[in-house]
Amino acid sequence: MPIPIERLALVAWVLGRERAGTLLGELGEDSAVRAREHLQRLSALPSAQRQAKVAVEFGERADAAARLRRLMSDAPPMLRREIFRRLPPYHRTLFPDASLAPQATEAPPALGALADRLIREATR
Repeated sequence: MPIPIERLALVAWVLGRERAGTLLGELGEDSAVRAREHLQRLSALPSAQRQAKVAVEFGERADAAARLRRLMSDAPPMLRREIFRRLPPYHRTLFPDASLAPQATEAPPALGALADRLIREATR
C-alpha cells in the first residue's frame, strides 16, 4: 500500500528538517515536486499547527488526556507550571486552572527539559 506524499513530507520534516528537501528529492521527479510543495506548506505553518498535524497523522496515545491530567496532578507546582507552559495549545484546554499562569522568572533549563520529556512520555 503506497504511502501518501503528504505523509512522506511530514516524516521528512520530523526526522530531518534540514535534510528534508534532499530526502524527498530521491522520490522521483513528479513525486519529489509534490512532496516539496507539501514540505513548503508544512514549514509555513505555525509550530503549534505542525505539532498538531504530526500528532494527528502519527497518532497520539488514546489515553493522552488522562495521562496528562495524572501527570499534572502528581507534579509539584513549579514543574506543573513549566509543563503547562510547554504544552501545545490544543492540550492546554485540559487545564483551565488560573494557577498555571506563567512564572515571572524563567525556569531552570533542567526543569524545562524534564517537562518536555514528561509531556512526550505522557502523549506518545
